[in-house]
Amino acid sequence: MSDNPAPKTVGFAVLTISDTRDESTDTSGAYLIDAIREADHAVIDRAIVRDEKEAIALKLEQWIADPAIHAVISTGGTGLTGRDITPEVFKTFYDKEIEGFSVVFHMVSFESVGVSTLQSRATAGIAGETFLFALPGSSGAVRDGWEKVLRAEFDPEHKPCNLIEMIPRLGEK
Repeated sequence: MSDNPAPKTVGFAVLTISDTRDESTDTSGAYLIDAIREADHAVIDRAIVRDEKEAIALKLEQWIADPAIHAVISTGGTGLTGRDITPEVFKTFYDKEIEGFSVVFHMVSFESVGVSTLQSRATAGIAGETFLFALPGSSGAVRDGWEKVLRAEFDPEHKPCNLIEMIPRLGEK
């Protein structure tokens, strides 16, 4: 059991994976930044990278190594087309996959888009002491992912448990 208390403020990084978006057109990334701050957490960094393995991996490596970043949320690249490689890259970093995230995400996504949720490969895992979450790029999917799944898990008042409580223990051996 860790002697370190859970942080009061979670440090997040927001990664948009897109061949076409920039800061002025990245509505999903902008929404996440606002939502994270509204939940009284910190946005430590934000980046937009192309759907390229090396670019995604380099950013994840940097953020996983940064002790101020407890969680990375990405948008984009989770679909079925040839350029959609986010899940494959994220999974190379996982020490543990959080299989339930995909299940719960698809349940809430089904309420919004019906069976079209099958076209998403949203995924989550833990890399070192950092949570990694890969959401689809659409603003609706990002809103569902934050509002109906992640917000509660990063709320210290959420019971019976939440992910914040686990942060000090992620590095246990």
